[in-house]
Amino acid sequence: MILISSSFSDGQPIPGEFAFCIPDPEHHVCLGSNRNPHLAWRSAPEGTRSFALICHDPDVPSQGDDVNQEDRTVPASLARVDFFHWVLLDLPATLGEIKAGEFSNDVTPRGKPGPHAPHDARQGINDYTQWFAGDNDMRGDYYGYDGPCPPWNDEIVHRYVFTVFALDVARLDIDGKLTGQQLRAAMQGHILAEASLTGTYTLNPLLNLS
Repeated sequence: MILISSSFSDGQPIPGEFAFCIPDPEHHVCLGSNRNPHLAWRSAPEGTRSFALICHDPDVPSQGDDVNQEDRTVPASLARVDFFHWVLLDLPATLGEIKAGEFSNDVTPRGKPGPHAPHDARQGINDYTQWFAGDNDMRGDYYGYDGPCPPWNDEIVHRYVFTVFALDVARLDIDGKLTGQQLRAAMQGHILAEASLTGTYTLNPLLNLS
């Protein structure tokens, strides 16, 4: 099984149009276009009845004390954890492509609605739901895709791993506000194949992605 994108190449930087935040010289960051990138997959195995998709950042700081703080940095040595940016399931077995901007084309304060999604699929909530829980202007359930916004003072470039899973069931037996961890658990025993594509992103002007 193969996963490709016309929006970015494997191991290369993700363009700002697909990010939640982009660099801003006066305020460090500002909101981006937040479009979902194009994805296409092929060579799914026989018996595939649906697809699921997860995008996660494995490089999120495990502690937030230094995050986005003036005159401080998030050290590269800090332990890192997963942050889920996209949780998508029940994509039909006949589908082989997601168009750029098809699932997200802006930043939606308090989150995009769900779980219903295009192609009669379902979307779970991403981890901006928890991140904005204490913000009166932004808190809500963030369904679907919301792109990169790593700390602007992080010493490392973040990776964003898009993974498509070929499943042996048409619909996963799970409901509610589905998180990335819950989708991973629900897929166990149903994965026939998977394919991944990784992009990079940073908001730290001191890091060079070229």
